[in-house]
Amino acid sequence: MKVLVVAPQPFFTPRGTPFSVYYRTLVTAEQGADIDLLTYGPGDDVEIPGTRIVRIPRARWLEPIPVGPSWQKLLLDVPMIFWTIALLLRHRYDVVHAHEDSVFWCRFLKPIFGFRLIYDMHSSLPQQLVNFDFTSSRLLIRIFKALENSSLKAADAVVTICPDLRDYVLETGVDPDRHLMIENSIFDEICLKQSRASAPARHGNQPIRFGPEHRVVLYAGTFESYQGIDMLVEAFAKVMRTLPTSRLLLVGGTDAQVRETRALADSLGLGDSCVVTGQMPKTEVMAHLQCAQVLVSPRTHGTNTPMKIYEQLASGRPLVATRIHSHTQVLDDSICLLVDPTAESLAAGLLSALTDDAASAERARNAKAFCEREYSRPSYEDKIRRMLEMVA
Repeated sequence: MKVLVVAPQPFFTPRGTPFSVYYRTLVTAEQGADIDLLTYGPGDDVEIPGTRIVRIPRARWLEPIPVGPSWQKLLLDVPMIFWTIALLLRHRYDVVHAHEDSVFWCRFLKPIFGFRLIYDMHSSLPQQLVNFDFTSSRLLIRIFKALENSSLKAADAVVTICPDLRDYVLETGVDPDRHLMIENSIFDEICLKQSRASAPARHGNQPIRFGPEHRVVLYAGTFESYQGIDMLVEAFAKVMRTLPTSRLLLVGGTDAQVRETRALADSLGLGDSCVVTGQMPKTEVMAHLQCAQVLVSPRTHGTNTPMKIYEQLASGRPLVATRIHSHTQVLDDSICLLVDPTAESLAAGLLSALTDDAASAERARNAKAFCEREYSRPSYEDKIRRMLEMVA
């Protein structure tokens, strides 16, 4: 089976790395598919046997490419459309695996080139236009909604990543036999064709170090407003009053977001008790994860389950997360300490996780067992095989 994967994203850059595209492609290739992966210009090529990465020309003046809908992505999608057509003219693909908004043009190319279409739906774009404050235009939102509905009807297989999206697409009338939910739940080590030369993570000019007396809370992810980073910093300031040996390590964020978060931490008197690293390679994030006593996901709103939740569950570390729909689709009180999305409730949850070792250890054991049972690699591979059977 020859497959064209169309992924309009910055593929393997420190910011916006689409791990879901990587793992989908990796496991599909392991099933014997011959794959071309079309993506944006910036990023590092990765080793995926049976896969050729094709990039559109890089437009540095549009970088950095932000998370979520943006005018930069709309401009970059123009050459993506032409490159998609060029590849379809040059090769005979059995299947096109369209991620996110690339389905909007692949849907119209399908009857011309006669391929089978997989719509990998990581989010609803009309919802994202509102959630990211990209536009308030009802006309524009209606246009994208119509494109989305048309794509859902045209696709031979629709893949979603969480129960909320599953329910959403089934409510639009997608036949359950054409739908498959594949959570972003595996995280094999990623091999770059050329290894990044990465410097040690730094706080100012000093390497990050924590003493044996410190109790470390770790957040690793984006710093977008819905992630609740400000709320987390404010909650940690409350934790420090009771447990001064605790430390907060925040990994991620753009330079501007790091400066803003650092300024908030300093205004609350946290000083070196709160470390904000900026972006770092995944290998370094994993090393810090092993040194943390508690992991946290302080997200304030949203519907899609974050990929990092699965990694946190499998870590063997206790997790504190906000009790919102984005989390409770997967999490419950037996595997995670759920709290209200307020600084006061989050502070209480962090204190409990840091001081009640027995309860924290039990939740961590339950979480790891749950993840191995429900979201193992064999389960992921089975879902990918079923996806390919749908379009065989």
